[in-house]
Amino acid sequence: MRFGHINQLCDAVRENSVSLHKYHRQGHAEKICENGLAHRLRKHGLKVLHQYPLHVYDEDGTLLGEFFADLFIEDQLIVELKATRSAINEHIAQLLGYLKSGRIETGLLINFGAPKLYVKKYLMTQAGD
Repeated sequence: MRFGHINQLCDAVRENSVSLHKYHRQGHAEKICENGLAHRLRKHGLKVLHQYPLHVYDEDGTLLGEFFADLFIEDQLIVELKATRSAINEHIAQLLGYLKSGRIETGLLINFGAPKLYVKKYLMTQAGD
């Protein structure tokens, strides 16, 4: 399945997250939510990579290490999953750091741990864009 615009891809992830949360509710470990969402997205023909390594470089090009995106979808969307009572600023900072370091424009923060599903899109626009 191909999407003409990143918003359509985000909508597909959001819809599948809602469906997964509606069926399973809160209370599951993050890994269960990650596996469930990846499974549902793959059923729709999307390319989904688990724990995808993205390198972090210093400004001079020195490799500092890597981080692992919970899900990397269609080579353009980072999805950071949580299974906590609520999303907190540290979760947002983590996703924004992943976007910047990975040079990825769009990310979703999804928290399956609360009674009401939390899904929020974040954009990393480079200065001068």
